[in-house]
Amino acid sequence: MLRETFLATLCASTLITAATPVFAAPVQELESEQGTLEVTTITKGLEHPWSLAFLPDRKGMLVTERPGNLRVVSVDGKLSGPIDGVPKVWAKGQGGLLDVMLSPDFRQDRTVYLSYAEGGGAGDKAGTAVGRGQLSEDLKTLKDFKVIFRQEPKLSVGNHFGSRLVFDRDGYLFITLGENNDRPTAQDLDKLQGKVVRIYPDGNVPDDNPFVGQAGVRPEIWSYGQRNPQGAALNPWTGVLWENEHGPQGGDELNIIERGKNYGWPLATHGINYSGNPIPEAKGKAAEGTVGPHHVWEKSPGLSGMTFYDGDRFNAWQHNVFIGALVSQELIRLQFDGDRVVHEERLLGELKARIRDVRQGPDGYLYVLTDEDDGALYKLGLK
Repeated sequence: MLRETFLATLCASTLITAATPVFAAPVQELESEQGTLEVTTITKGLEHPWSLAFLPDRKGMLVTERPGNLRVVSVDGKLSGPIDGVPKVWAKGQGGLLDVMLSPDFRQDRTVYLSYAEGGGAGDKAGTAVGRGQLSEDLKTLKDFKVIFRQEPKLSVGNHFGSRLVFDRDGYLFITLGENNDRPTAQDLDKLQGKVVRIYPDGNVPDDNPFVGQAGVRPEIWSYGQRNPQGAALNPWTGVLWENEHGPQGGDELNIIERGKNYGWPLATHGINYSGNPIPEAKGKAAEGTVGPHHVWEKSPGLSGMTFYDGDRFNAWQHNVFIGALVSQELIRLQFDGDRVVHEERLLGELKARIRDVRQGPDGYLYVLTDEDDGALYKLGLK
């Protein structure tokens, strides 16, 4: 049933118009390897925006702001006031309102999923939570919001929450979870730190998850040994979840997530502590029983949101992956031979802004959020 619903939604999404919004907006032209890149400013004045999701029928985009607001940006760049009904968030450090995702069956159920930092842990600590509510027709209220998942225990003092939300082709919900800057917990299967989890849309746990029925192991876990995965997307050609994560000082990773696998942190890493000292638990760049990174950056760009490009508008970008970079303040474009990275290009360095999220829009353009006090939403295309 989940698969049928998801496929029906995919068919419905093709009805979304691919027409480009026409309105007066600043446009920059920047050079790239594929030709002239046109960068259109959709809106500014966002407070540390974190994620966006496209509403059907050209009704704009939902955008999260880390301090706790969910807003609508119209196709002509108008910014709404905060939507009512959003849960209270723990807005400290890297915590706050994080990812937003529409239900695969949004046209029928109008359900919106949010991930966010939730307080209540001992010593004012926090963890990642995920909930869902129904968006009103006037786009002003998120009704009947209910938490469906909580990271346990709550260990963060402001670091490493993750957290991206991804539905797969069968309608299962994946959630990426940081290890709250508590390294050993990424290897502890009785905790939800440093994990990718897989649940039903209502929060229940599928019986075929890899650790279901094992004593002392959280059944939600799909994979473990993650550090701080702030980017994730479903490969549209294979249906497999891909994820990226921050290393410490160096060692950012791109991973292909497999059922039940251990991705190594902190036993294996290409990075070191910010102090310059080695990671105490690390056995080197590889460790027995763990999966090495699919691709690694020895110098950390500070990876964040990511998207696969499968649109028809710009053939030069077909089968490319785009990843936001916070530290290097760029948009990274990756080219592939099969699944192997064969080339990398850095874009948007001229903006001098932290790139928090990137999504392919229904019109075939890329949309990029900058994580700043005065954050912006940009539309990218090739001239």
